[in-house]
Amino acid sequence: MVTIAVDGPSGSGKSSVSKAVAGRLGLAYLDTGAMYRAATLWCVRTDVALDDADAVARAVREMPLEMGVDPAAPGVVLDGDDVAAAIRTTEVSSAVSQVATNLEVRAEMKRRQRAVIDAENTDGFSGGRGIVAEGRDITTVVAPDADARVLLTASEEARLRRRSLEVHGAADAAAVDATRDQVLRRDRDDSTVSQFLTAADGVVTVDSSELDLDQTVAAVLSVVDRLGQWQA
Repeated sequence: MVTIAVDGPSGSGKSSVSKAVAGRLGLAYLDTGAMYRAATLWCVRTDVALDDADAVARAVREMPLEMGVDPAAPGVVLDGDDVAAAIRTTEVSSAVSQVATNLEVRAEMKRRQRAVIDAENTDGFSGGRGIVAEGRDITTVVAPDADARVLLTASEEARLRRRSLEVHGAADAAAVDATRDQVLRRDRDDSTVSQFLTAADGVVTVDSSELDLDQTVAAVLSVVDRLGQWQA
């Protein structure tokens, strides 16, 4: 059993890299950022005012959310509805930090995320064999006891270019500018409640600015191997 924790800012590649690492090692995968997006969508759909912190926290505690942990198809099911695409809309992206910076919401999310991590490290649970969990505060809050902890980072230019390609299918000046607020503002807002811009003690930094996906995956796997935590 193994837990690999990966944190990083927007556009650092942590989702793609974490899924690939989980697939290579035969582990489960948890996208904790998708959980905050689902919480935001739930509040929008249930007419909860996002500036009402107490109401948001209550709604999230009652939220019927199921997270898929297959790295090849990590589904997100909200109240029986597949919302994997719906949580990636501009509406959700522009509002998610308002939910993610709610400390009561973060406490509830930590409880849910920890439950998934523990379950995937328990013999007999869905063939549980371990997990790669990625987000903003996995290395420091959710799983500070993880076997391997990685901060995946990249230059601002690289992160904006990647997110622009993901959202707009282009990385020209106009597309990058259209993405800038979403990426940089979210990082600024989220950094008020979690540490993901600099590595905490014991967390290994992997800078992917000049690396492609395969090279970044190899770098993270090297960290795991170097720490001696993975047993095939």
